[in-house]
Amino acid sequence: MGGACSRKREQGDAQNEGGMHEGLRGTLSRTISLRWPLKVPTIQKSESFAKHGSWSAPSLLELSIQALCQNIRTYPTLAAMPRDLTQQILNELVRRQLLTLSVLHAFLDCSLQDIMLEEYPGVDDKWLEVIGTQGASLLALDISGSAVTDTGLEALDMCNNLQALILSYCGHISDAGLISLTGFANLTLLSFRNSNLITAAGMQSFAHLVNLKHLDLECCPHIHGGLVHIKGLTNLEKLNVGWCISIKNSDVKNLAGLVNLEELQISRSKVNDVGIASLKGLKNLRSLSMEGCPVTSQCMETIGELTMLSDLNIKSCYLPDSGCEKLERLTNLRVLNMGYNNMTDASMVFLKGLTNLESLNLDSCKVGDAGVEHLRSLVNLHTLDLSDSDIGNSGLRFLTGLKLESLNLSFTTGVMDSGLRMLATITSLTSLNLDSQQITDSGLAALTSLTGLKTLDLFGARITDYGTSCLQHFKKLQTLELCGGGITDVGVKNIKDLTSLTSLNISQNGRITDNALQHLSGMVGLVSLNLANSKVTNAGLQHLQPLTNLTSLALQACKVTLPAVEHLKSSTLPNLAVIRLH
Repeated sequence: MGGACSRKREQGDAQNEGGMHEGLRGTLSRTISLRWPLKVPTIQKSESFAKHGSWSAPSLLELSIQALCQNIRTYPTLAAMPRDLTQQILNELVRRQLLTLSVLHAFLDCSLQDIMLEEYPGVDDKWLEVIGTQGASLLALDISGSAVTDTGLEALDMCNNLQALILSYCGHISDAGLISLTGFANLTLLSFRNSNLITAAGMQSFAHLVNLKHLDLECCPHIHGGLVHIKGLTNLEKLNVGWCISIKNSDVKNLAGLVNLEELQISRSKVNDVGIASLKGLKNLRSLSMEGCPVTSQCMETIGELTMLSDLNIKSCYLPDSGCEKLERLTNLRVLNMGYNNMTDASMVFLKGLTNLESLNLDSCKVGDAGVEHLRSLVNLHTLDLSDSDIGNSGLRFLTGLKLESLNLSFTTGVMDSGLRMLATITSLTSLNLDSQQITDSGLAALTSLTGLKTLDLFGARITDYGTSCLQHFKKLQTLELCGGGITDVGVKNIKDLTSLTSLNISQNGRITDNALQHLSGMVGLVSLNLANSKVTNAGLQHLQPLTNLTSLALQACKVTLPAVEHLKSSTLPNLAVIRLH
């Protein structure tokens, strides 16, 4: 349906823009990998969960820390406490969003090692005045998304042992602030993602960071000419200048001497075949992402010489079949993204020798059944994206011998219900995308042997209430999308026993009413729920009260008002952070 088609375009846009808008996620340690992942929503968990992997009774130490946090305002200073204890108290205050500037003053001179305040509300220069008192003990600081200015950075002048400094999305930091970095010779990780005020001139300060290993300048639009200042940083292992629209061939040439470089991100830049050719000396390169660069098949000659590559992203480069024979040399490849290229079945023969390949993306390539046959030898392949390709039912038989864990067949009009019987033999599958109008209840019924599924996307499939009865076989499902318009309250009732679900999208089903929400009330593990374009009203919201883990609720085009949702949030759903009504 039209909604499904628009969804495909929206997903493509999100993928193209993901690196521009996403920051580093998770708790930073001094072994953090500066990869460029998409943001994944997370739920804050207790220390006990983090250690043991399941919910268990908190330890005495954890209980003590919780009590201290609840009464933190009664302690004017924590300087006399052991450093490891004050560190845990700070982490818990941040996790529970209880840290304020006045509370932070209790941590003056506490010799903390890690202060992680990514996107934490209210952080500004005054906070850095307190953070700066940690002095030489401070090893890692993340103030991404804060209102800190150049002046604030000056307060860190005594923190000369800093190893990791993350200043992504700090829109008030300019070249003047970079001067403060010259004294941080121990820095190994530095991030300035989405920094519009940093220019090539300011990057002169980077030349002093001789121990730098990871540098992230993703989506910094004014750094053309600045990479000349890092050409002497021979310890650099990871560099991200993706989505920097000003980066050109002359910039990339400055990287030729960085022989220890292992990961390079130059996606959506102006680098073409000439610039790629300057990388041929980087024999240690393991990961290269050049998505959307204006290259031709000529660039494949250079890529074929980078034989240590294990991760290659050439998505949206619109490359033809010619040149793909060079891929045969990359026998160490584990991840290959060829999506949105002009490659056909003729290119697939050059992949059959890449037996180490674990993940392959052929989204929107002109690959059909004949091309998929060459994938049979990829015995280590566990992730395969064939969305919007020309594969049909016949091609599915070539996948049955693989131990796939994730398979995307969305928008493959040649794959129909009858072919899904072959997929039923791939019992290793944990994620399956069948977002296609060709799939109906009959096809879903053929998949009931896939009891290990955790993610099932049937967004545009024509599933009815009858088909939802098949879902009872998928007890491990954590994510489910059923948006084809054929589900009523009866179908939602068939879903209610899937208690492992954390994300449920049943939008676009115009016959779902408030009665359906009664069936959802027992699904207490839900974190994300999409009910858009249904007949849900304010009255039905009462049934969502038990869903205390809910953080995201979408109710577009429903007869629901913001005051009613805000009341639900304030009364029983304290974790609800994202509300979509329009």
